Amino acid sequence: MKRSANAIWKGNGLEGSGMITTPSSVLNQTPYNTKLRFQDEEGRAGTNPEELVAAAHAGCFAMALSFAIAGAGFTADTLDVTATLTIEREGTAYTVTNIVLHLTGKVPGLSEEQFMELANGAKVNCPISKALSAVPIDLDATFIAE
Repeated sequence: MKRSANAIWKGNGLEGSGMITTPSSVLNQTPYNTKLRFQDEEGRAGTNPEELVAAAHAGCFAMALSFAIAGAGFTADTLDVTATLTIEREGTAYTVTNIVLHLTGKVPGLSEEQFMELANGAKVNCPISKALSAVPIDLDATFIAE
C-alpha cells in the first residue's frame, strides 16, 4: 500500500506560495506559504506541513487505539484526539521539537488502567508515531468513566 500527496511551489521561500493536493481530494489545491506556516497560527487561510503532520498523527493514533481497544474486547464510545506539534527555530533552521497527543476517551467496561496501557501502546506503535520517532511524543490522556 502506498499513499501520496502532491505539492507545487512557486517563488522563493519567503514570498512564494504553493498548493497541496491529495488523490482523495480532501486537499485540492489547498494553499500554503510562509505566512500561513509561521505567522498565522490559526491556519484559517490555508495549511502548512506541520498542521498536516499533526492531523495525520491524531488520526493514526485514534485508529491504532481503537484497534487495540477492540483487541481487548471493548468498543470505544469516543476517542477525541488532538495532536499538538511544536516547531521552534534553532539557529537558521526550524525543528519539530515535540508532539503531544491530547486524548479524551470513553470506553464502557474498560478500566482506566487498561485504557492508559492501551493508549501508551498505541502511542508507540501507530505507524505515524513510528515514522516520527526522532521527535519526543508525549501523551496527555483523560479517561471518562461511565
